[in-house]
This record gives sequence, C-alpha cells and structure tokens, in this order.
Amino acid sequence: MDFRIEKDTMGEVKVPQDKLWGAQTQRSFENFRIGDVKMPSEIISAFAYLKKACAVVNGKSGRITEEKAALVAKVCNEILDNKLSENFPLSVFQTGSGTQSNMNVNEVIANRANQLSDKKLIHPNDDVNACQSSNDTFPTAMNVAAVCTIEHKLFPALDKLKNAFVLLENNNPDVIKIGRTHLQDATPVKFSQEVSGWRGLLENSRDMIEMSLKKLRKIAIGGTAVGTGLNAPEGFDEKVCEELTALLGTEFLPDENKFRALTGKEAFVFSHGALKALASNLMKIANDIRWLSSGPRCGLGELNIPENEPGSSIMPGKVNPTQCEAVTMVAVQVMGNDTTIGIAASQGNFELNVFMPVCAYNFIQSLNLLSDAMNSFCDNCVSGITVNEDKMKEYLDRSLMLVTCLTPVIGYDKAAEAAKFAHKNGITLKDAVLSLGLLSEEEFDKAVKPEKMV
Repeated sequence: MDFRIEKDTMGEVKVPQDKLWGAQTQRSFENFRIGDVKMPSEIISAFAYLKKACAVVNGKSGRITEEKAALVAKVCNEILDNKLSENFPLSVFQTGSGTQSNMNVNEVIANRANQLSDKKLIHPNDDVNACQSSNDTFPTAMNVAAVCTIEHKLFPALDKLKNAFVLLENNNPDVIKIGRTHLQDATPVKFSQEVSGWRGLLENSRDMIEMSLKKLRKIAIGGTAVGTGLNAPEGFDEKVCEELTALLGTEFLPDENKFRALTGKEAFVFSHGALKALASNLMKIANDIRWLSSGPRCGLGELNIPENEPGSSIMPGKVNPTQCEAVTMVAVQVMGNDTTIGIAASQGNFELNVFMPVCAYNFIQSLNLLSDAMNSFCDNCVSGITVNEDKMKEYLDRSLMLVTCLTPVIGYDKAAEAAKFAHKNGITLKDAVLSLGLLSEEEFDKAVKPEKMV
C-alpha cells in the first residue's frame, strides 16, 4: 500500500495515499481498534451540514475567505452525496467527546478542498473548525442527526404502519369477536375496535416522540470548549442555526445554556424514552397478532397472516409469525439501548459529557431498527392480514363471558352460577341458564345480544 506523510502537533504519521484523512484520524484509527462498529453515517452527514453552515457564517463574517467558505461547502456537498464515504473509518469506541470524528471530518474536508483548489489553501483546524470545538460540534451533530432521522425515516415508517392498521380497521367494521383479558375470555369486542387500540398505540407514541423533538432542536454550537464561547464571535450560534434551518428545512435553535448543552444529554434520555415506549407498543402489537394468528389448527386462529417462508427445517408445511418475531427482537434491542443511553447521559463530568459517541450510536441504531422493522412488519405482515370470521364466531358463541350482560337481569351471583355450571358441564351458557331456571328462552335471547355489547 502506498503512503503519504501527514503532520500534526505530535509529529509525522503515515496515511494511506488513497484516503483523504489526516494525521489525527490515522492516530485514532490505529489506537482504537475496538470492535467493528463505526461512527454512524447519520452523524457524518450531520457534521457535513454543520461544517457547511459554519463555513457560510464564517465566510460572511470574514473569519475565513469567501473562496475557502465555498470550497468547504462544496466538499460538504460531496460528503452528503456519499462520494467520500470511505474516508470515515473511526470506531464509535474512541474519545468520549467525539473529538477524533470531528477532526476526521475536518481533515477530509480540508484535504479534499485542497485537491479541488490544487493548492494548500485550507487548514482543518484554522478554517474548517473555525469558531468551533469538538465539544460543541459533536453534540450539535448528535442532535441534528437525531432530529433528521426521526423526521425523515422514523415518522414515515410509523405513519405507514399506522395507516395499514387504519385500513384493516375500516375493512372490518362489523366483525364481532370475543375479547380477552388476563389471557382469559372476556366480553365481546369489535375486531375494528381491537385494531383501533393498536392504531392508537402508534399515534400516542408518535405524539410523545414529536414532543421530545423540542429539546433536541436546541443545539450546543457556539459553546466551544467549555461553554464560554471562547474564540466564537457573538451571535455565531444564532447565525449557524439559521443556516442549518435553511439547509435542512427543519428548525434548530441555539441552546440558551451552553454549559448545560455540553455536559447534559437528558434530551437524548427523554427522546429515547419515547422510542422505548414505541418499542413497548410494537412488542404488544406484534405479540397480539402472533397469538391471534396462532395455529393453524391448535391455536387461536382468528387471524390469517401472510405465509412468507418455510418455518421449520424439520416440520414440513410449518409457517411461523416471523415478522412478529423480528419486531419483538428489535423492541428488546431498543430497550437495551435505552439503558446504555441513560448510563451514558449520567457521565457528564464537570464541563463535558464523555460518553457521547456511544450515546449517539445507540440512539441512531434504535431509530434505524425501529424504522426498518415497522416498514418490514407493514409490508410483509400487517398489509396482508385477513380475518377468520368463522373462528371468531365460534369462539363468540362458545364464550361464557356473554353472561356479563345478564348481570343487570338476574344479578351477579346468579350470573356467576350460570357461567360455572355451563363450564363444569360442558354446555352452552343458554342451556345452563335454562337448566337452572333463571330465565326463559325468550328472555335469554332478548338479553344476550353480542352486537349490543360492543
């Protein structure tokens, strides 16, 4: 492999000739060979937007020349177009401030800009990182990546799944089935009402995540090293936020307390708590569907789900609720990520949190897993669900909990006696009521109407 020599304040370093990074990136690459988890591309893209916004502001203020600002912006566009993606090799498990990833971006932008200008024009620290510190740029990139991934990936997937449930609900307006509580028979419910519960879980989760965006929109840029804003001109934070808002089409605001912004990650804890709530709701929905579709002959069998692949390597003809299982595994992973993020956020020692890369990684992973899982669940399961009305009617007719509507007529104690008598003797509720002489057949038929119980 061909190498070139790059220099930093610690001396010379060999860097692969075909890579755009510099000495500090190379040192991190060599010193942190920990796992195979790399800095998420969403963080790199957020950095590109941030560096572009900062360059525009610095160019307008005269902090750097317009030529330099234009070159930085041009390279940032190349990063956003995925033309330079092989130049961001660093592990998540690096310095807790994310300094090395900030410098990775700075070095790539500077070296590529110098290639484009065919001269040594731009310095990674003096120009690309002007008026900035890793301590305010990395938390800013975290927030930008979180907001954009929620808005552009998570919400579309969530809305798509919700709309699939709306369609299932609307297509089955009058199907009545037996309800279940404590895994035991309960009073009747419309299937559409049951589905509306699933839909409502998604809608409520979306509302909570939307609420959490308010805090994520407040960013640390302008705080520089410890929150004092040293080396950043007054108003720099506001102008960068204006540029970011214009670039991304979604609002970002300066955090009014930079000292809190550098050390506190409670906005991520709060927002990921809403993601965990979504994961919990998806777990419940997926489990409901796999229980209701269990069978085909020895389970509940009220729902038919798409048969996507063979379910067993030994049992021919077996088909399993694999999409439901995938969703529930994602839910478990997100719940684990929530613990990691909570602990990471607690490590704000003095003026800086030093667990930011792992916090950012887990948050972005949760967003991507939830988004992908909801899309897969929608496309490969929910959109193909059909109702087994015969099975639902069979369970409804056999249920003893229809006795609940008799309580106002014969009282709770006699209704309980009838239900227990029917169960003990293996007869219908109607036969039990008639055998016990509690009502006439006409009185029973008038009182027990499932369609009036929903």
